[in-house]
Amino acid sequence: MDLDALTAARRAEWERLDELSRSRSLSGAQVDELVTRYRAASADLADIKTSAGRTTQGDHVSTMLARARLRLTGGPDNALRQIPRFFALQLPAALYRVRWTVLVIALSFVIVVAAVAFWVSGDPALVASLGSDAQLSYYAQHGFTDYYSENPAAVFAGTVWTNNAWIAAQCVLFGITGIWPLMVLVQNAVGVGIAAAVMIAYGRGDVFLLFILPHGMLELTSIFVAGAAGLHVFWAWVAPGPRSRGESLASAGRSLATIAIGLVIALAVSGAIEGFVTAQPWPWPVKIGIGATALAAFLVYMLVVGRRAHRLGETGDLTEYEAGTPTLVAG
Repeated sequence: MDLDALTAARRAEWERLDELSRSRSLSGAQVDELVTRYRAASADLADIKTSAGRTTQGDHVSTMLARARLRLTGGPDNALRQIPRFFALQLPAALYRVRWTVLVIALSFVIVVAAVAFWVSGDPALVASLGSDAQLSYYAQHGFTDYYSENPAAVFAGTVWTNNAWIAAQCVLFGITGIWPLMVLVQNAVGVGIAAAVMIAYGRGDVFLLFILPHGMLELTSIFVAGAAGLHVFWAWVAPGPRSRGESLASAGRSLATIAIGLVIALAVSGAIEGFVTAQPWPWPVKIGIGATALAAFLVYMLVVGRRAHRLGETGDLTEYEAGTPTLVAG
C-alpha cells in the first residue's frame, strides 16, 4: 500500500470527519454522516497499521477517531458540575418520588406511637411490667431529660448522627427484602410509644413532647424517607413493569440510593439540634421553632425543588453515560 497515495485520497474525508467531531451541535443527517465517516476512517487506520505500522498519518487518524468516538458516546461530567446537579436535580427528584409513601409511613407511625402510648399508660399492670416503680419514676423525672445533656454536646450530636445515618442507610440498602424497613419503623414506633407511655403514666407527657419535638420532627421524617426509599426498591423488584427485574431493580437502586446520601446531611442537622438545642434552657417556642424551621426547609426541598426537578425529567438516576444505555421496551 502506498501510504502517501492513501493519505492524499482520504485527506478530504478525514478533514470532514474532524469537522463533524468538533461541531457543537449536529443534525440527524450529520450524525449519520459522522458514523459513516468514523467507520471508514477506522478501516483506513487498520490498513495503515497493518501495512506500515506506527506512522505519523496513523497517529493523526487515531486522534481524529478518538475525538469522533467521544462526540458519539459522550463523556463524564466534570466533578464540579456533578455536585450542583446532584443537589439541584438528582437528590430532590429522588425525594419527590417517595413523597406519598412517606406520608403513609408518617401517619402509620403516629398512629402506632399513640396506640402504644395510651394503651400501656392506661394499664398499670403493663406499666409495672416495664420495670420497678423506682426505676420508672427515675426515668420519668430524670433519665429521659438527662439523656440529652449527660455527654458533651458535640459528642452527643455526633453519636446520634452516626447512629441515625446508619439506620437510614440500612433501610435503603436492605430495602429489597421488604421486611427490614418495616421492622426498623415498627421497632422505632414501639420504642417511642413505650417511652411516651412511661412519661404519661408519671404525669410527664408534656415534657416528653417538649424534648422530642425540636429534633424529632426532622429526625423521624428522615427515617420515614429512608423507609419509603427501601420499600420502593422492594417494589421495583416485585413489580418491574415492562423492564426485566434486574433492570428495574438496578434503576431503583441507583436513583434511591442517592436518598441515603442526602439523609446523611438531614440527619446531621437533626443531630446538631438534638445536641446543641434540645437540652438548652431556652424558651420552648424557640427550640420547637428551630426544629420546625429545619423540617420546613427539608419539606420545601423535597416537595418544591423536587417537583421542579421531576418536571425537568429527573428521576434521581445516573445519567445515561454513567449508567449505560437502557434497553428499549414497548409500552
